[in-house]
Amino acid sequence: MTKEKIKFALIGNGTIANKHVLSINRLNNAEIVGLYDIDHKRAKAFEDKYRIPAFSNIEEMIKNTNPDVLNILTPSGIHAENIFELMHFDRHFVVEKPLALRLDHIDKILEECDKRGLKIFVVQQNRFNPPIQKLKEALDKGRFGELVIGTIRVRWRRDQNYYDQKSWRGTWLFDGGVLTNQASHHIDMLLWIMGEVESVMAKTARRLVNIEAEDTGVAILKFKNGALGIIEATTATRPKDLEGSISILGEKGSVEIGGFFMNELKTWNFIEPDEMDIDIWDKFAKVPNEHGWNHTEFFKDVINSLRNNRKGLIDGLEGRKSVELINAIYESAETGKEVFLRFAPKKCRLGVSNDK
Repeated sequence: MTKEKIKFALIGNGTIANKHVLSINRLNNAEIVGLYDIDHKRAKAFEDKYRIPAFSNIEEMIKNTNPDVLNILTPSGIHAENIFELMHFDRHFVVEKPLALRLDHIDKILEECDKRGLKIFVVQQNRFNPPIQKLKEALDKGRFGELVIGTIRVRWRRDQNYYDQKSWRGTWLFDGGVLTNQASHHIDMLLWIMGEVESVMAKTARRLVNIEAEDTGVAILKFKNGALGIIEATTATRPKDLEGSISILGEKGSVEIGGFFMNELKTWNFIEPDEMDIDIWDKFAKVPNEHGWNHTEFFKDVINSLRNNRKGLIDGLEGRKSVELINAIYESAETGKEVFLRFAPKKCRLGVSNDK
């Protein structure tokens, strides 16, 4: 693909659409050419705000704007439905996390995209945070030696009003709880750094809000490399957010990245010095103070993948990994048993109607 600009169209005018506009508008080799939303008033409000054509008819949008990529920005539980409905247009996809809620849906999506030669990218933008990038570089250089334990902590606040604002929030069919929604980025990061999971034991609870799914969850992981992992996630932190962090401990070093979304380097200790240590604190300890900066970095990777026909950093197969682990966590919480991956969900309610 050698077009002067890659053309993106947005599917859904939720809150995240604003960040997609902001991020893509920073790039001189990309543009947003349209938005589709089933609600005509919301579509018109978007058009008035950004001067980007908005449509309440998907066929009309595709015909008039001819996008290269469709950005799926709808509630998690209808991602799969949206992608299957749009597949026949033969456009590439960018999908806000998670790719879908059910593994069987994801596998069908990946199979069909492969048949059609379509690329799919999952928005896990925190992989591009500078301290995270340096953590991965140190890992790939072998600076940790044998990995010992990896931990993520999501200690955020979401009160009842947050869940009441959107009827789909906190439901099994359309959203899931803190593990599927807020902690999805952190779970993706833990897998990216620590590798494949062998098994998981988990507990979940609904402590401070009235929703179907959990507002609090913990899990103990065993990785295939022998290391252990801990997931602690809650939206029941009061009175305000505390942290969204990851820590990696190995035989030769320890790194902790904290802040709100794994954006601030807290600890960088290694037995063996390396040239990358010289400017780690001056140049890579924080994410630039620019709203949506890492989203822009994500879209740079998407564009590079499309232009050079290379694998994106977070393609569909990468996006599947976190969903598989989240499903396994729910399965363990439901059954009270250790769940081994790869597995076929039996007792996971995620993405399933209460009527079934």
